[in-house]
Amino acid sequence: MKKLVERLVRDKRLDASDMGELLKSATQDSNVLQLLRDYAVRTARQQFGLGIYIRGLIELSSFCRCNCLYCGLRRSNRTAERYRLTQEEVLECCKEGYRLGFRTLVLQGGEDGTHSDEWLETLICQMRSQYPDVAITLSLGERSETSYIRLKRAGANRYLLRHEAANKELYESLHPDGRGIEHRIACAEALKRADYQVGLGMMIGVKGQTIEHLVEDLALIERMQPQMVGIGPFLPHKATPLGNEPAGDLNLTLAIIAIVRIMLPTALIPSTTALASLTPRGRLEGILSGANVVMPNLSPSDVRAKYAIYENKASWGKEAAEGLSALENELNTIGYHIDWSRGDYHIE
Repeated sequence: MKKLVERLVRDKRLDASDMGELLKSATQDSNVLQLLRDYAVRTARQQFGLGIYIRGLIELSSFCRCNCLYCGLRRSNRTAERYRLTQEEVLECCKEGYRLGFRTLVLQGGEDGTHSDEWLETLICQMRSQYPDVAITLSLGERSETSYIRLKRAGANRYLLRHEAANKELYESLHPDGRGIEHRIACAEALKRADYQVGLGMMIGVKGQTIEHLVEDLALIERMQPQMVGIGPFLPHKATPLGNEPAGDLNLTLAIIAIVRIMLPTALIPSTTALASLTPRGRLEGILSGANVVMPNLSPSDVRAKYAIYENKASWGKEAAEGLSALENELNTIGYHIDWSRGDYHIE
């Protein structure tokens, strides 16, 4: 198995059968997992040193037109507490984030139909005018190519669009009213044409997912060469059809993060809030698997609990924008520190 890992490090890829064998071995043999993580950390340190980029996350709205089986924001969840931030509230979050030292701001939300191109364009233009040195990242789901171009021209820099599942059957089973994985990938390709830094990614351990499905995900990531990759464990929400399913496996999640870091040495890979929610050391374990980004929550305190894509989401303390000193102290325990720069993608 060591030879497979070394071949992955050398070639930045493996064929499907070898990748599947490596993933299975990493979940069964702690030595294989640790070898992967060691190579991944070495790769990340060569590219980024010991700095971890921070992104200020602003959750615009908990309304969503979609009905994904795993998400607490799904439109059929009648118990969800819905909210929408006004432009003024978003700009206040930006002001506080900038004061705290964030130089990347992330606007994330459910696919809320009231967020028209005009509304978002106005907001992004205001952000760009007030904070010209800040990177603006969007995570607002599937939109038209025209929309993506307009928002890019308004001042957005990056777009996160996790593909969730590259396998057609699995994707459709999780997104019963979606437009299919082909449309999702087409949106990602449109974002690349519009010159965004583009992010893909997936959940680990959702019902129906197999090692073979994850191999397909990794093959898609290799083909698309995204600048950002978001990887986190599946976490259940009781008000969804998958509410009684077990959470995703920590070790398999860490193995995928490590493999993606080895495949894409310069990618921006967050140690996700889902990892921090799964286990208290989750964020640190992600960093020790090659992740180099964390995304503290900048949303107003009275709405954080309402953006409940899964239950028991970590959004306070070291996961909150106000907890940056605690985050710095935690990173110091493993030899890392906050990198206060924008943290743009760079080519080797």
